[in-house]
Amino acid sequence: MIRSDAVLRAAIPALWTIWAVCWLVASRDVKRARWREGAGTRALHGVPLFLCAVLLAGPRWLPPALMQRIVPAGITVPTFGALLVAAGLGIALWARWHLGRNWSGWVTVKEDHALIRSGPYRVVRHPIYSGLLLAFLGTALAIGEWRGVVAVGLALFGFVLKIRVEETRMRETFPEYEDYRRRSAALIPLLF
Repeated sequence: MIRSDAVLRAAIPALWTIWAVCWLVASRDVKRARWREGAGTRALHGVPLFLCAVLLAGPRWLPPALMQRIVPAGITVPTFGALLVAAGLGIALWARWHLGRNWSGWVTVKEDHALIRSGPYRVVRHPIYSGLLLAFLGTALAIGEWRGVVAVGLALFGFVLKIRVEETRMRETFPEYEDYRRRSAALIPLLF
């Protein structure tokens, strides 16, 4: 008999692995960059996101306080977490598909860059970050430990820093960006 908790423990890493493979395959066909952010700003938002990933991966050398459970043991919360991971990664992939060849992992302006306002970009200006944040939240819920709370906080911090850099560049590149900005949320519909 297959235990549901064992299936659940395997589901979230499997979802993240499928997402990573799709992401790597899609990243091969992008436009050439005309401008790239500097290493300093990349580090400002990249380091918190890296630390988020480390915390969620849960190496055993983390301080014991971060490994303390804050969610009761059981199958309900981890199942809900897994559903959030699936939804979040689905949103990120959907947004990545709409960006097409304009996508980049860092803040860049591409040759013949286009301002995308279709699909999830109708509602949120940064739906890839929204989807990843939702997936991080789902992973944290499934883990049920303090490290998940810290990880989601770091991810939010990193995304907000990256959004600031990206929005400055988009306003400089696209005259219509300010109107788009007024009509859509940055990261979380109806909140931010």
